[in-house]
Amino acid sequence: MAADEVRDGVELTHLDQPMFDGAGASKRDLVDYLDTVHGQIISELSDRPLSVIRVRPGQQPFMQKNVPKYAPPWLRTVSYWAEASKREVAYALCNDRRTLLWFANQRAVEYHPTLFKIDTEGRATYLVLDLDPPSADDFAAVVAAAMLIRQVLTEAGLAGAVKTSGAKGVHIFVPITPTAAADAAAATRAIAARGEQLNPDLATTAFVRQDRGGRVFLDSTRSGGATVVAAYSPRARPGLPVSFPVGWDALGEISPSDFTVHTAPGLLAGQDLWAAQLPAPQDLPRDLIDQGHTIPVARVQAMHEGKRRARARGD
Repeated sequence: MAADEVRDGVELTHLDQPMFDGAGASKRDLVDYLDTVHGQIISELSDRPLSVIRVRPGQQPFMQKNVPKYAPPWLRTVSYWAEASKREVAYALCNDRRTLLWFANQRAVEYHPTLFKIDTEGRATYLVLDLDPPSADDFAAVVAAAMLIRQVLTEAGLAGAVKTSGAKGVHIFVPITPTAAADAAAATRAIAARGEQLNPDLATTAFVRQDRGGRVFLDSTRSGGATVVAAYSPRARPGLPVSFPVGWDALGEISPSDFTVHTAPGLLAGQDLWAAQLPAPQDLPRDLIDQGHTIPVARVQAMHEGKRRARARGD
């Protein structure tokens, strides 16, 4: 099959095909966008095991963790044992433009790196809170909840950066030092709990959706081996929105739909806004860690609660 074009030694094919129904973009638009921002997004992906979400013609989006057997021999990988599937998974390392272009040609729309780098022995380099509104048209509530988290961080002597998730919410990142990584999950739970306490009518840490009561979910479960969509990554959603850095003071003036593969390059103008906004790695205060260790892990708590409710129903 003849390539439409070749960039950095990567043959690009079917560039004029639409990405998917409602994308409002072709495969060429995806490739051009990722190529334009390759410097910025690679700085977020480099040396982090990568999972991607691909969209094949006529199929639903799917997540790919294991690098396919037909991947080129020059593509760098790193293997980790996956307890859930009981097998070794070979993850890609997207450290250069050529690798990113290869993924784009595979119709990889979303880029989800781990919170750790391969040289940090599994230690997270960030705390992450994922703020999810009850509905897609309630971004104002997300902004208000984000300000709660910002207040918590300030009171704890910490600083974070915020970006749109590319969906309907925002992600708040707090860079941490290697010595703080062991307590990252606990500290994230404590930050979410303190945010909820500031305004329990607005925000909740309830993991079970039906318990949220129309409030913004402060998701503190992104830790350990979890992945989070990278800054600048497109999302497999109508219009091909992207996860985009936003200054705290500008958060109330934007909509997630402002940032797409079509608009983001012009807004960036060659800058790496995310790197500019991220504070330096920080140590975690002891009281935050201690509080976090008293808070049950949300997923585990939800599992036990689900079993309790099933028993109460007689299931």
